[in-house]
Amino acid sequence: MKTEILKHIKEISKLSLRERIEAINEIKLELHNISPFKSEPVDCVLWVKADDIHANDYNPNSVAPPEMELLKVSIMSDGYTQPIVAMPDEQGKFEVIDGFHRNRCGKESEEIKNRVLGYLPIVKIKEDRTERNDRIAATIRHNRARGKHKVDAMSDIVVELKRRNWSDEKISRELGMDQDEILRLCQITGLSELFQDQEFSRSWDIEGEITEKDFEELSDDVSKYGKEKEDFRTVNTSDENRIFHTYDKWECHKAGFYENSKEGMSKAECEEAYRKFLSDDKEFAKALNSVITEWRHSCEHYLTNSAMNRIAWLGQASACYALGIPSAYRGGFNLLSEAEQLSANKLALKYLNKWLKKNNRKEITLEEAFSYDRQSDIY
Repeated sequence: MKTEILKHIKEISKLSLRERIEAINEIKLELHNISPFKSEPVDCVLWVKADDIHANDYNPNSVAPPEMELLKVSIMSDGYTQPIVAMPDEQGKFEVIDGFHRNRCGKESEEIKNRVLGYLPIVKIKEDRTERNDRIAATIRHNRARGKHKVDAMSDIVVELKRRNWSDEKISRELGMDQDEILRLCQITGLSELFQDQEFSRSWDIEGEITEKDFEELSDDVSKYGKEKEDFRTVNTSDENRIFHTYDKWECHKAGFYENSKEGMSKAECEEAYRKFLSDDKEFAKALNSVITEWRHSCEHYLTNSAMNRIAWLGQASACYALGIPSAYRGGFNLLSEAEQLSANKLALKYLNKWLKKNNRKEITLEEAFSYDRQSDIY
């Protein structure tokens, strides 16, 4: 019987390319249905036309040009070793859940595109995980499992999930966060917006239920809470040498660092001004010095975090200080030549080390400042 089955399968080679791929996919799906591993998406890898696969609009991960080039080299040398995780959409196409950059390489590299005949390998996410909230959570889990995500984009996603009535408990369970991390992500971009229409009082207006004596005055002395302070440590808050401040104390927040636009200027104008500013060593150095001198709380909060790209933050903060341009227009950095980028990075490192030395902290190298292993992931 097995011999007969294999004999029929070999007949597929006589079909045209398109028909052969369609037949192979159909056979894979039939095998998947009877497989003892059918509950695992990776049990069935399908080849789908690249034009039928599109990116999602919420991925919190990004890759710098050098890493993208490395990914292309990896795929060219080793082939596609991991499929793209996707889900069918209403138009009969597929939306990427994980593998955004694998998807890009298969479309943007003519060499790779020709080799895989304009197709890309996918696995379909479980059918019970296709709601937008579930898709977002799946993307976050894939990124966080590798320890890779952009913090500002993660903040936007947490805020969106809260708008969609996900409780902190559900976000914590689905995204692998604890309550403290959820609060910090909300503080970055969305806390004030989430609560802007709320009126808070110390009463629930239920007679006889809540009284003044029910409220306890909190102390800033964390030692009185014993082990509780350890219970709220997360992956990126576990450094005992970090200093935290709530967002209302961040000078960068008050200066518009997290705004989404600058009044009177287009995106192109902001990015060009950003480029011009960074390429002017004298003006850039002046702003860097002002930031490390005047923005005490922001610098303590961000520059004590060794798990982030402190060079990038310091550069963005300087542009915000000098020009009032939000970090949303940091793409202006990519308009610099490679030599200008290196010069800007070295200048920012110089002032980062000035701040570290002044605050009795170890000076670092350019590579340590970037801490790429926590910033992005190419796969």
